[in-house]
Amino acid sequence: MNGRKNIIYIFISTLLVFVMHIKLYSQEINEHILYKIVSPSGLVLDNKESRSNSTTIYLCKEEKNNNGQLWRLVPYKDYYIVYNPFTLKSLDIASSEGGKKPLGIWDYSRGNVNQLWKFIKSGNDRYIIQSGNSDKRISFKTKETAGTDIYILPGASNSWKLKATSAKLPPDNLHGKAEWENEQIFAVNKEPGHCSYIPFPSTNSLKSDKYYERPWETPSSSFYQSLNGLWKFHWVKQPSERPVDFYKTEYDVSSWKEIPVPSSWEMFGYGTPIYTNITYPFKNQTSLILPQKGYTNETEVNPVGSYRRNFNIPDNWKDKEVFLHFDGVYSGMYVWVNGRKVGYSQGSNNDAEFNISEYIRPGENTVAVEVYRWTDGSYIEDQDMFRLSGIHRDVYMYASPKVHIRDFRLNSEFNDNDYSMSVFKVNASVRNYGDRPVDGSMVEVSLLDPSGKTVAILSGNINKLRSKEEKTILMETGIKNPVLWSAENPALYSVIVSMKNAEGKETEAMSSKFGFRKIEIKNKKVYVNNELVIFKGVNRHDIHPRYGKAVPVESMEKDIIMMKQHNINTIRTSHYPNSSKMYAMYDYYGLYTMDEADLEAHGNHRLSEDKDWQPAFVDRVTRMIQRDINHPSVIFWSLGNETGGGENFHAMYKKVKELDVTRPVHYEGNSDYADMDSHMYPDILRMTAFDQQESEKPYFLCEYAHSMGNAPGNLAEYMDYIENKSQRMIGGCIWDWADQGINKYGEPADHYYFGGDFGDKPNDLDFCCNGLTTPDRRITAKLLEVKKVYQYIKFRGLALNAGKIEIENKYDFTNLEKFDIGWTVMRNGMTVESGTVASLFLEANGKTTLTVPYKTRIEAGSEYFLNVWFSLKDDATWADAGHIVASEQFPLNSRPEIPAVQTADLNKISVTRDGKDLIINGDDSRIVFDSETGILSSLRYGKKEMIYGGQGFVLNWYRSVNNDKFSDQSYYETVYDRPMFTYKVDTSEKFVTLFTDFKVTVKTKDGEVVIPYFVKYDIYSNGVIDVSAQFIKPSGGGIIRRLGLQMVMPEGSEFIKWYGRGPEENYSDRKQASLFGIYETTVTGMEKEHYVRSQSMGNREDIRWFTISGSDNKGIKITSKDHMSFSALHFSDEDIWNALHDFDLDKVRKPEIYVNIDCVQQGLGNASCGPLPLTQYMIPANVPLSYSFRIEPL
Repeated sequence: MNGRKNIIYIFISTLLVFVMHIKLYSQEINEHILYKIVSPSGLVLDNKESRSNSTTIYLCKEEKNNNGQLWRLVPYKDYYIVYNPFTLKSLDIASSEGGKKPLGIWDYSRGNVNQLWKFIKSGNDRYIIQSGNSDKRISFKTKETAGTDIYILPGASNSWKLKATSAKLPPDNLHGKAEWENEQIFAVNKEPGHCSYIPFPSTNSLKSDKYYERPWETPSSSFYQSLNGLWKFHWVKQPSERPVDFYKTEYDVSSWKEIPVPSSWEMFGYGTPIYTNITYPFKNQTSLILPQKGYTNETEVNPVGSYRRNFNIPDNWKDKEVFLHFDGVYSGMYVWVNGRKVGYSQGSNNDAEFNISEYIRPGENTVAVEVYRWTDGSYIEDQDMFRLSGIHRDVYMYASPKVHIRDFRLNSEFNDNDYSMSVFKVNASVRNYGDRPVDGSMVEVSLLDPSGKTVAILSGNINKLRSKEEKTILMETGIKNPVLWSAENPALYSVIVSMKNAEGKETEAMSSKFGFRKIEIKNKKVYVNNELVIFKGVNRHDIHPRYGKAVPVESMEKDIIMMKQHNINTIRTSHYPNSSKMYAMYDYYGLYTMDEADLEAHGNHRLSEDKDWQPAFVDRVTRMIQRDINHPSVIFWSLGNETGGGENFHAMYKKVKELDVTRPVHYEGNSDYADMDSHMYPDILRMTAFDQQESEKPYFLCEYAHSMGNAPGNLAEYMDYIENKSQRMIGGCIWDWADQGINKYGEPADHYYFGGDFGDKPNDLDFCCNGLTTPDRRITAKLLEVKKVYQYIKFRGLALNAGKIEIENKYDFTNLEKFDIGWTVMRNGMTVESGTVASLFLEANGKTTLTVPYKTRIEAGSEYFLNVWFSLKDDATWADAGHIVASEQFPLNSRPEIPAVQTADLNKISVTRDGKDLIINGDDSRIVFDSETGILSSLRYGKKEMIYGGQGFVLNWYRSVNNDKFSDQSYYETVYDRPMFTYKVDTSEKFVTLFTDFKVTVKTKDGEVVIPYFVKYDIYSNGVIDVSAQFIKPSGGGIIRRLGLQMVMPEGSEFIKWYGRGPEENYSDRKQASLFGIYETTVTGMEKEHYVRSQSMGNREDIRWFTISGSDNKGIKITSKDHMSFSALHFSDEDIWNALHDFDLDKVRKPEIYVNIDCVQQGLGNASCGPLPLTQYMIPANVPLSYSFRIEPL
């Protein structure tokens, strides 16, 4: 026994020593102390007190009062986060590109693996600092001097001293005196959330209203009163200037101007629109709103809008409860009725409702609303968008009886995969607002199928409901063979919930649309109604070019219809709940919805870990779910966006599961607190590798294919992997739907502006213009590409000579019998035969063979294509009959070669010299070369000159689109060495061959880039010119994004026709939707895309030939012998880029025409926020690239 005691004693003693050792070691780095990180020579790491991401770290002499040299080391698992608490930026390896670039900083986030560091002891107070996810260590490449950039290098042995300082940590949160500077206060006297409804006095009045079938319409219930319209309005730059007593009924506002409600006040000339992605538009000091030097809010510190209007209480509202409802206000508001303060609210995109029964009186009343542009809530509303202010959504009142159905929740349950029976459940919460107890009330629920037939009536009694008491009752019934809701077939039932008093009299009725459907995760994927669904989605911000955040219903509906017409089946409400009207439309038209909480603290990820902010975080997701839970379109709840990965998200996740267990939860910032993995903008290799990891969680791209400007590229490759090869992937949402370009007040409606155009600071320029569609919602080339790539009917050629094509139905719930099938055969771009095929009876996910009965003989010397398409047989809610939903084009033979020029019947050619000019005369042509420059300076057919200003067929290397931002986008002087120029007249004297060999130097800011190229001309006496050219992109020539020849034509040749891909512009990695054919436009028409930030445009790929002519039909024809792309515009690409805005192109438009004939042009890719173009779409370095074409008179 004593021996055993000794063993225990030794064990405990050893354990204590071990624990003490750990404790001592852990005390060596104290997260509550600020350190300086000191190099061997005594220099310190400095971040220049920068608040900008990717700012590099460098060595600096130690300085007093330099907060950029102070670092906090926060433990996280087995690592530390090293961040500056004054700028909230951490050491982050991402921008270093694996050590190629200096170490930089990024928003502090413990969930970011790029910010994890190991501190490895190497002596007293000295450490080797190593990245937590690699072997790279903090070091420097050059001599250790002040100003030296810091890198991460593999195996570096540099050790660093942690020098503790006496500097105080800045407080996490400071509070002002008012509610709008206290993160703990986001609601005062505000009603709890509930589902969307409008009470009607009776079921009959409800069912006769257009709102009943289309819940986004304005109701005409006698229990409803809209407060939209003109309000008296007063605006000031800061709270101290506001009219403090304006809410008092005796305060005279008759001289105030009026503003429409809803609206964004900046769109009416009040204050400055500010576009910023990450950086807060005020000083980042939670929870205060303070001016930041150099920012717009240095002078417009915190604008306040004071709103007032009168309203009347109807006589039939006597003895009713009356509620004042706001659908959305940026960003905080106080409310008064008849001079009495009612309450306060934050949460710009969540409903705010106040019970004003005790504040109103019969007849005329006054409501006053004081809106603050910035509140502490703005710290968690840091979305990538224009920051606009005011009452931006509907305001209305409604009345209810004293015993009121305050909320109801609808649900359906199925037994495993048996969809022949569902349990329909209703949870109704009834509250007695009266002063006396009530007995004998009853809730009645009617369920009507999509045809309007009543299929169930449920009821529940409410017994002995005390004053101010609320009770919830559960009603349920079985429904046989319910019609299931899906985005493809959005079958909606109608639910009428009514209240009856003890005498059986109906006192109120309200309705909701409902869809029977089941969502589940299994087999690493997401299933809807037991069908695996690929979510082909898009992100959407609330924005309208004229009205800002106050989006009209017509614009909402247009967005949804356009999405449906372009095969989009999913919307992510980035990054806040939409208007409740939109969810009614998502239900009706059929869109799977990822409903996202109004939560983004992109500029301060620390907030996700700050417990003081947890109630505000949880409130955001709670109110979203309370409002939207009954919508069948909502498939996922999303906790927010880009706010780090702290424990506050765990609290949100738990709250979601408490409120709703039927829907999966998404959060990209930390998948530990979500039911799926999620990424933004991975390249295909990274996406593939992550998808193949062992996990049972589905994998979603919440943002991909960044569509900024002329973009995106390689969408087809993304979707091919997701749909056909992935293990866990369920789809993704393109970023994003519409360009956030807005008007300036008082300027033309077609002038769209972006960040910085308003003098707004900080700003992120045109990073807000990422849309598949334009601010005015036009159909674009990139939207058509999405339609083609997302289409649900897949085609594969089997035996095309016999017209046999495999058809795969990739719809989940739609039989192809709903579609007509049409086809055409094209010869050399023209239709020569067309017809239809009987509709296919093909269930979802089935395959069959389609036979197209074409009779056209395939003849040598011509090129043939077979076009096949499926179109709606009948009208749909979102498109008319005949709308094409899927199409494909098949080549029926190879493109024939261009025959050589037959010289037998040609006349002789004349070649003479006139000084430096080499003059070549043919039958009706005159061609001049400058022998010193090697440039074709004149090309005349008949009396018509085809070249302007001697600019014929010079090297064209420059292109600039948003996705080219990974390399220098400037145009630089191009210097030509004296070329080798030789020529030889053929012995037949019917043609002459010229050789030009060039070296061109582009003098960039980073040095000279030398491009060698060679051009050969065969010029015939009949005016035909065969051209062949070869180019080499040198190493280090990243600025070279196209290689080809450019000619400038004189004014007058405005008409363009081509045979190739079209009709919309297309590029090597964005041409799936561009079919071969003959198309016509004008030079001005090639500007059709109208990118908000002007940039290179108009390209057409895989050109067979194109012509440019005047009204006299005289001009030139250029025929490709192998491959070619072209564009023709009234300005150079340099002029387009420098113009900055689309509406400024008129200022640089020239009468002459810049014709670009490209051998190769780099793909578009996604690098404005994402990966470079795929390798196959890049221009390879040090590889000779050649093409050839023919020029002839037209």
